[in-house]
Amino acid sequence: MSPVPDLADAIARRPVILDGGVATLLEARGHDLASDLWSARLLRDDPESIVAAHAEFFDAGAQVATTASYQASFPGFAALGLDADQAADLMRLSVALARRARDERCPDGWVAASVGPYGAFLADGSEYRGDYDLDLAALRGFHRPRIDVLAGAGADVLAVETIPCLAEVEAVCAELDGTGLVAWLSLSADGDRTRAGEPLGEAWSMAADVAEIVAIGVNCCTPGDVVTALDDAGPGPLVAYPNSGQGWDAVRRTWTGESAFDAGAVSSWLDRGARLVGGCCRVGPDDIAHVADEVAWRS
Repeated sequence: MSPVPDLADAIARRPVILDGGVATLLEARGHDLASDLWSARLLRDDPESIVAAHAEFFDAGAQVATTASYQASFPGFAALGLDADQAADLMRLSVALARRARDERCPDGWVAASVGPYGAFLADGSEYRGDYDLDLAALRGFHRPRIDVLAGAGADVLAVETIPCLAEVEAVCAELDGTGLVAWLSLSADGDRTRAGEPLGEAWSMAADVAEIVAIGVNCCTPGDVVTALDDAGPGPLVAYPNSGQGWDAVRRTWTGESAFDAGAVSSWLDRGARLVGGCCRVGPDDIAHVADEVAWRS
C-alpha cells in the first residue's frame, strides 16, 4: 500500500472524485444481488461485471474505484460453502478487478479496498442501526483477517466505511493503529450522531490518534446530513459520499423513495474540508459525472 504521507499529501493538495454505488449500479444493470453477500457474490459468479461497473464510473470522471468487498467476509463466504483460502482469494480478486479497470481507464487513479462494517455481514440493515451486541474483542476479531488480506492485495487505501457505532470505530482504530497501512474512516451518520445515536465527535477524536487514518467523514447517509456531520469533524481532510437519500427496506431488500442526491452540494462539502467526494448507494455514473463537473468548476 502507498506510504501514509504520500497519500495524505495528495488528498491535501486537491479534491479527489470517488465513485458511486457499485453494487446498486450492478443491480441497475440487471444483476440479482438478493443474497446476503450482495455484490460480493459476483466476485465468484460474474467478476467481469464488476470490472465493467468500475470502468463505467471511471469513464464518468471518478478517480477512485472502491472494491466489491464491502460485504465480503470469512463467515459470509463460509455460508456459501467456501473455505478460508477461497474466501481470501475472492477478497484479493476484488482488488485485482478494480486495479484492472483503473489501469485501463484511469492510470493515475486509486483503488480503495472496501472494509464494510460487521452489520453488512448480518445483511439485516444493522449497518444503519449499529445495534449488534458484540464486545471490542469480537469486533476486532471480525475485522482483523479481512484487513490483513485486503491490505496485502495491492490497494492504495483501505476504505473503512459505513461504520455505525463508536464500539466499531474503536475496534477498527485499534486494528489500524501502528500498522503503517493507509485508510480513511467513514461513518453512516445521522446528523451529528452515529447511527447508534452517539456523538460523532467521539469518533473523530478516536481517529485523530491513529496516524494511519488520513481522512475522516461520512458515507451512506442522506445527502442532507453531510454538512452537519462535516461541521462536527474539524478542518479535514474529510471524506463525503452520501447515498441517494432513498430508504433501504431490509426485509423486502428494495429501495424506496426518490433520489435527493445533488452534485451542486459538493461545493459546500469542499468548503468544509472535504477532499474525497462522491456517492454511495444508488448514486450512479451520471451523478458522479456531475460531481466531477462541480469539482472542476471549483478548481
